Amino acid sequence: MELGRDELRAVTAYAVACARTALAVFEREHPDDRRPRAAIEAGRAFADGVERTKALRDRAWAAHRAAQETRDAGRAAASEAARAAGHAAGAAFLHPLAKATQVKHVLGSAAHAARALELDAGDDHATGDGHLARSRALADPVVVDVLGRYPAAPAGGGRVGELVRRLDASLR
Repeated sequence: MELGRDELRAVTAYAVACARTALAVFEREHPDDRRPRAAIEAGRAFADGVERTKALRDRAWAAHRAAQETRDAGRAAASEAARAAGHAAGAAFLHPLAKATQVKHVLGSAAHAARALELDAGDDHATGDGHLARSRALADPVVVDVLGRYPAAPAGGGRVGELVRRLDASLR
């Protein structure tokens, strides 16, 4: 499968836009922890033309560590918001392999952000549905074309997996 640099940039820009809406959920709980914001900023810089570097990958992993720490502390909404940020930066590393697991590199930030917003609203699934609708609107034709090269999102993954599959189906 072919996957060009401009396509990676478009997918990353999409992932950043989807994750950014949930950043406030994390920062309200952890105002001094900049890891998720740094991941989103690094993803945005790549989308805007900066080269893909180890620093970008490191920021993605740091946001995922923030997600793990907040999950372990019982802050599920903040954890999902940080995970969305990690997926936003990680989208730059989408692999050109026709595997269903790669779909989460495209849609993971949207699904985790939707879950963060749901949890922040008292586990209100309508809030997550609203974020998915906004995420659908953010997907430009390049993102939809790239997504269409992969098999449908895989089963499993709990509520986030359900959100990924619903968004995936709506974009195809």
